[in-house]
Amino acid sequence: MKGLILSGGKGTRLRPLTHTQAKQLVPVANKPILFYGIEALVESGIKDIGIVVGETKAEIREAVGNGSRWGARIAYIEQSAPLGLAHAVKISEGYLKKDPFVMYLGDNIITGGVLPFVERFVRERPNSQILLAHVPNPSEFGVAELSKGRVVRLEEKPKKPKSDLALVGVYLFDSTIFEAVNAIKPSKRNELEITDAIQYLIRKKFNVQSHIIDGWWKDTGKLEDILEANRLVLDSKQLCIEGSVDKNSRVEFKVVVSKGASIVNSSIRGPAVIGENVRIVNSYIGPFTSIDRDVYLENVELEHSIVLQHSKIKNIRKRISDSLIGKNVVIEPSNGRPESYQFMVGDNSSFKIH
Repeated sequence: MKGLILSGGKGTRLRPLTHTQAKQLVPVANKPILFYGIEALVESGIKDIGIVVGETKAEIREAVGNGSRWGARIAYIEQSAPLGLAHAVKISEGYLKKDPFVMYLGDNIITGGVLPFVERFVRERPNSQILLAHVPNPSEFGVAELSKGRVVRLEEKPKKPKSDLALVGVYLFDSTIFEAVNAIKPSKRNELEITDAIQYLIRKKFNVQSHIIDGWWKDTGKLEDILEANRLVLDSKQLCIEGSVDKNSRVEFKVVVSKGASIVNSSIRGPAVIGENVRIVNSYIGPFTSIDRDVYLENVELEHSIVLQHSKIKNIRKRISDSLIGKNVVIEPSNGRPESYQFMVGDNSSFKIH
């Protein structure tokens, strides 16, 4: 089998952060979201992986390379515009050829990976296998309608969903999917919808199976979803201290302190990850916080947040929470009495707080 990772979206719901970087490279627990998908495919035995890229192709190529770090072979497939998931499949036919494949959306994270689904697909050999999950907001996703466990209808972002079963960002196909993507027409959004392609397979009596996942799954397209994914991944960490923690500091619960990091007169309460060469002075870092490499924090209280590399935050009088702070950001105080803070800050920013 081959893998196909879709990484061409613009990430409009994460702007301004995604004006300067690909949304699939935003880190969760200090690892780019895209890397979780690559690792999931490799762990399931898939070593040939095509990545569909768009405007951020140069950045993704630089971050991922040829795949050798994972023991994989990475190829890049350029998509001229984000014209739908089925369009991404259509333009990938030359790479995929007749091989069955797993399609993985590059901004998704699924607990436990995809090995069980790949094994079932290989064993039972359906034409398609879709992963589903119960969600509270099905109108924001592709939705499946089942009858006695069989998929009878799919609809993309319906106004009145027939079920709460959303299509998870992982699909398994054999080569019959190319007949489908070449037969369907663009939707009202002017996109070739993967739900329409799978519906074509159902209508033509191809074997389309479904599996409702038990663990958690996150589409990290929005700030709250990235923070939630960060929380869930961090909760799986174990205490590991490779950097330095002075005698006046406390590190509690599931905390990773990476090489070169230094904790001075501070309290770190996990789950949390402190990246390489981070320096934390006179500060409190609370649960579910990821701090990327080369960050400097002084006189700060921070929790349930993500801070990207090379940023500096100091002398902030009120606690920062529920925030995503980009690369090379400087946050420092000015005059005035702050009441509350919540940040989503793009790269290379600098501002003063009143």
